[in-house]
Amino acid sequence: MVSGPPATVPLTVRTDPAHGGRWTSLRAGEREWLWHRPDPARATVRPGDAFVDAGGLEECVPTVRGTPDHGDAWSRPWHRDGDTDVLRCPDFELRRRIRSGAGGLRARYELRAAPGYRFLWAAHALLDVTPDAHLHAPHGASARLFPEAAGLLDRPWPGGAHHVTGGWPAPQGLRLDRLGPDDGTAVGAILTDCANVTVTDGPDTLSLSLRTDADVPLSVALWRNLRGFPASAPYRSIGVEPMLGSVFDLATAAPGDAATVPAAGTLSWQLDLTATSTRIL
Repeated sequence: MVSGPPATVPLTVRTDPAHGGRWTSLRAGEREWLWHRPDPARATVRPGDAFVDAGGLEECVPTVRGTPDHGDAWSRPWHRDGDTDVLRCPDFELRRRIRSGAGGLRARYELRAAPGYRFLWAAHALLDVTPDAHLHAPHGASARLFPEAAGLLDRPWPGGAHHVTGGWPAPQGLRLDRLGPDDGTAVGAILTDCANVTVTDGPDTLSLSLRTDADVPLSVALWRNLRGFPASAPYRSIGVEPMLGSVFDLATAAPGDAATVPAAGTLSWQLDLTATSTRIL
């Protein structure tokens, strides 16, 4: 294998509608971007069960942390309506249509609920990347850190603060753009007012971009688990998660921190993914 200029590589996707609509594969040529952690409990979950981390990309809605853990979508079966995946929950309906082409992959979403319904959504993508990988976002972008990061900062955590903010790539002195090496830490962050990021890993890149015409907060969450979680049996997992909202837990969302369904009863958005590589085989 030799290297050449970056070239766009078509992306293909597989999903599992029967098990939460989970994305089980995101492949660019020979490169599989989604990390997996097989767990037989994932196949038998029911609404209300504790989250089973099997990797892939989970649709987290109407919350990420909190109740229900990782939301209400991942534990429910979806069904097909033509070219659309449909999830029905007690308070909302989520519709998803994924199309791939030579230039990349696009997932279109539509959430239907009563006007005024507040929610968070995240494309909870756990990526299979090496310790040399980096996450690229606009320099100085505002990043929120949450209390699990308190011991890693260059200053004391403010008493009673739900989160603190700092500029990317090192908010509050914590360098986050490096996705390794494993050091026994685990931290979550949210890049607020940020709709586009790119992951580089050797010759390969994956770019994620979020768009909507609605007046809702667009962010990208990072879960950088460098074998620091869970305490009993830590493993490595890297989440890069485009999201609607700017907090992990809907119960803690201040005004402006969550998406709100407008008067028409429908809110739509789209996620675009593109991959490039300098590999020449």
